[in-house]
Amino acid sequence: YCLEEKTEVKPIENEVLKEKQTNQNENVSITIQSEIHEDEPSTAVGTDDKKISAKNKKKAAAEKKAKGGVDAKTLSLMKEFQKKQEEAKLRALKDEEEKQRLDEEFQKQHEEKTRLDKERREKKKQKEKERIQRKKEEGSYLTKDQKEKLERARIQLEAAGIQVPARNTTQTIPNNKEQTVKKRVLYDDRRKKTQTNAKQVDNVERTTAASRVAKTPIGTEKKLSAKEEENLKDNWEQESEEETINAEEPESPSTENNRNNFQQTSSIPSTTTITNENNESSEGESSDEETSTDESDETSSSTDEDDNDQTTPMERVRRRLKRRHELCESRRSSEVLRAPVICVLGHVDTGKTKILDNLRRTHVQDGEAGGITQQIGATNVPLETLRERTKMCRKLITREGEYIVPGLLIIDTPGHESFKNLRSRGSSLCDLAILVVDLMHGLEQQTLESIKLIMDRKTPFIIALNKIDRLYNWKGDNKKNVELVLQEQGQNTQNEFDKRCNDIIVQFAEQGLNVALYYKNPDPNEFYSMIPTSAHTGDGMGSLISMIIEICQTTLAKRLSYTDELQATVMEVKAIGGLGTTIDVVLVNGHLRVGDTIIVAGQEGPIVTQVRGLLMPEPNRELRVRNQYQNYKTVKAARGIKVAAKDLEKSMAGLPLFVGRKNDETEYFKNEIQNILKTALSSIKLKENGVYVQASTLGSLEALLEFLKTSNIPYSGINIGPVHRKDIIRASTQLERDPQWAVVLAFDVRIEKDAQDHADTVGVKIFQDDIIYHLFDMFVAHRERVKKENQEKFRHLAVFPCKLRVLPQYIFNSRDPIICGVIIEDGIVKLGTPICVPSKEFIELGRIVSIELNHKPLDVARKGSEVCIKIDPVSGEAPKMFGRHFDENDLLMSKISREAIDIVKDHFRDDMQKSDWQLMIELKKIFNVL
Repeated sequence: YCLEEKTEVKPIENEVLKEKQTNQNENVSITIQSEIHEDEPSTAVGTDDKKISAKNKKKAAAEKKAKGGVDAKTLSLMKEFQKKQEEAKLRALKDEEEKQRLDEEFQKQHEEKTRLDKERREKKKQKEKERIQRKKEEGSYLTKDQKEKLERARIQLEAAGIQVPARNTTQTIPNNKEQTVKKRVLYDDRRKKTQTNAKQVDNVERTTAASRVAKTPIGTEKKLSAKEEENLKDNWEQESEEETINAEEPESPSTENNRNNFQQTSSIPSTTTITNENNESSEGESSDEETSTDESDETSSSTDEDDNDQTTPMERVRRRLKRRHELCESRRSSEVLRAPVICVLGHVDTGKTKILDNLRRTHVQDGEAGGITQQIGATNVPLETLRERTKMCRKLITREGEYIVPGLLIIDTPGHESFKNLRSRGSSLCDLAILVVDLMHGLEQQTLESIKLIMDRKTPFIIALNKIDRLYNWKGDNKKNVELVLQEQGQNTQNEFDKRCNDIIVQFAEQGLNVALYYKNPDPNEFYSMIPTSAHTGDGMGSLISMIIEICQTTLAKRLSYTDELQATVMEVKAIGGLGTTIDVVLVNGHLRVGDTIIVAGQEGPIVTQVRGLLMPEPNRELRVRNQYQNYKTVKAARGIKVAAKDLEKSMAGLPLFVGRKNDETEYFKNEIQNILKTALSSIKLKENGVYVQASTLGSLEALLEFLKTSNIPYSGINIGPVHRKDIIRASTQLERDPQWAVVLAFDVRIEKDAQDHADTVGVKIFQDDIIYHLFDMFVAHRERVKKENQEKFRHLAVFPCKLRVLPQYIFNSRDPIICGVIIEDGIVKLGTPICVPSKEFIELGRIVSIELNHKPLDVARKGSEVCIKIDPVSGEAPKMFGRHFDENDLLMSKISREAIDIVKDHFRDDMQKSDWQLMIELKKIFNVL
């Protein structure tokens, strides 16, 4: 109770002293009485004396009891109580001294900071005075009256028709560019801007005003200098007052908070692990204040350099960010790690989702969530759960019993989407991948794609051999290390496991990868570890988590070291009732605060807005529960958070999020996002004919385009975000070229009503789905349907190439219609093919209306076949006769034209073979078709 209030210390001290004196007096009286009673029996002699002394003892004890004397037990309790009181007193005094020491230390730091600020301001004032003095000596300094006189002279010269450079419109800067100075709202230090503007104006006016200033009399110059010094003095006093106000305003309300934060951070040992979210947020605020002071010191030191710097604003921002990056990199430590971002990859139905559920380990029936905090788009596994799950296999971790990793951040999106969607300046945000392989099936198609994806990104990974519970006669035990569980299995089970495991090792070797079981791994740098697991029974999950922690704390320690430099990516854009449109962000490094100015990519350009709220779900609550979000003022990496802000309706997912600490940084990051998006979109090569592709994120767009490219489907236009009317207008241009490409493939996006109405009006098809394969199947079915419609529409105009020779022994009718047997020497014969005789001046015989073979009708006959054909004469012409107009020595050929060739190319290409195209080229030369 001495720790709670300072005012109670003195009264308690007095009470302690009084109790101590009374206890001493009682002790003295007790010792005197005991000595008296001890001396009495020693003087007695003989047995009678002993009896008398015994009686005296009893009598003395009775008298002592009647008087209310203290026994030995009570005395010991009193001494113990007295000792505790003394310890409490000493502890209170020690705490008071510690508090005074902290106050003094904080006061010293505050005074030192104030002194440095004062020195900086004095230095700035002295610099300005020297500049003005230097201009006076050069004769280029202009007072207010001189500037007004100069302006009047300029107006008179312009009225006379003489062109004079105007003031405050354009200034010549060292890189020979004209920069227009516009009046706009200033949010930062005005004095610095006005001083720099004054420098530029003076440089412009120096050439025009030097002669006039030189001609002014000395006396007037002295008078003006006296007046100017008076004005200068007033200005300096006013500026110093403004500086003191500006300096005191931010410090006064937060001084007590800073002192409290300082005391808290000083009194808490560095080895203590804080698990409460609120404590973590308060720690984040204090660390943010430290980083903000460091940034302010850095920026204040850089402003002096920027005053004398002649480079462009973007170059200055780039240098400032580079210095900030170097400062953050110098503070990195492998002893302070962030939570690693882990993605799960594998083939369909190998147990990816089941493994995630087991890692989360939600005990819904017990009313608890197993200490897991469900986060937006991600699952945060805290340190307590890691310790609980790995207690049976601590020896796998090099630092046995010591965990540096604060937790795990597992992304709850499909593996492909994690890699494609999580883009941060060209690199994946995934730190470690778990490749799930079905022990029963080995490597499958999507597993191979996942391996290629991992190797392209150069992401470290471990292999989970899942479904070991499917082995014959498997006896699971999730309380033990999976190595011991395997040793306890029957011989048949072990033999089956070894056989299937060796087959998978061979399959990995075929892909150029060395793998081994984690307890048989000779060299982790050359062999990837395989951990046998069962997501159903939980066997091997502890070993899997232990291997993840071991890799993170050894191999990936440098990559996972925490830095204050912001690294965040927008995962998804969602609309939530009561909050409006929000963005789900994975914060990998750095921190975000309410009020920060963020820059994200938008459909119509970069979006600049302020953070209104940072939301994360409550601990031990599911995402489906309403009102599950808690507000935080500051969030420190690595986390999955929901950011609420204005104007996020048209924001795009899959691109980084930036925070602008200053106005010029905001402009710089806007250009940066534009360049990232422009580079990504410009790398996509469009074609004149093709489908129009729309996706929700840049990553999913790239995945869909890659799939279309491998499927030989061209694309003529792309966009990100919902389908609007303008997208339908762009896609409708394909109706004039080829209607089969007048299609919009909408992947995981919504379709606006006006877009759907316009598509129905003009005839553009919209296919919408959340799965790439379904979109592909829908488009292929549409293309087949359009192809059949076009073939039926243009079948009577299509002419296929063929060469026929008449068999004279099979002339059944020589005229109107001609019915004869022929052998197909080359090409393809179809119904409706026009036949002519090139050797007889291209006499046209008519069209084939029937084809028979062994009295069975045919639609198509190919090279080498002997068939009977029926040729109807051309309407309006005299029928041709076999033996008069042609005979068996003449070759019959199909009569082709430019139109017929184009129709075959466009709609009947699949019916043609390579030899048919060669014959088509030969016939083009015969019939002189261009």
